[in-house]
Amino acid sequence: MESLSVNGKAYQIIKLLGKGKGGYSYLAESEGKQAVLKQIHHEPCDYYTFGNKIEAEKNDYQRLQNAGIRIPKMLDIDTENERIIKEYIDGDTIFEMVKHDISVEQYLPQVREMARLAKSAGLNIDYFPTNFVVQNGLLYYIDYECNSYMDEWSFEKWGVKYWSKTPAFTAYLEKARSVTLHPITPLEQLND
Repeated sequence: MESLSVNGKAYQIIKLLGKGKGGYSYLAESEGKQAVLKQIHHEPCDYYTFGNKIEAEKNDYQRLQNAGIRIPKMLDIDTENERIIKEYIDGDTIFEMVKHDISVEQYLPQVREMARLAKSAGLNIDYFPTNFVVQNGLLYYIDYECNSYMDEWSFEKWGVKYWSKTPAFTAYLEKARSVTLHPITPLEQLND
């Protein structure tokens, strides 16, 4: 089992949870407790421009907390190695539920409340359904990404298109199946 260090504390990597625009998220364990270890990457993204990603994560976390959005706690941040430790929210993503024809209707009021809170704070969050996990009936926004509010990226104008098996959701699935994914960055390259 591979290990990564965050501010000198070793985390055993259990499995890759996912890759986003900003980093790789791994299920990790340290001292018998599970957490998410996010390793920032600097791979190009043709539809999004980044500044300092680790600073953005820290600032966005604070903005989301101030807005009252339900998110996993940030437990540690290692700016030098560009690693973040987050609370692990164990549950299904909205994406997996939609993909497997499980209704997410009961979670729409929760995401709409998050959208209301975000808009009140002048923010948009990334409403794509891979960014939302259900644990004990509660919906969590597991990404820390947020941007200045723009109506075209609101839940009702953009996000809702992916919260059921709409043509947009189906097209995304088809594209994901046909695209050759970049190989996962070997953990050995990330070790200190």
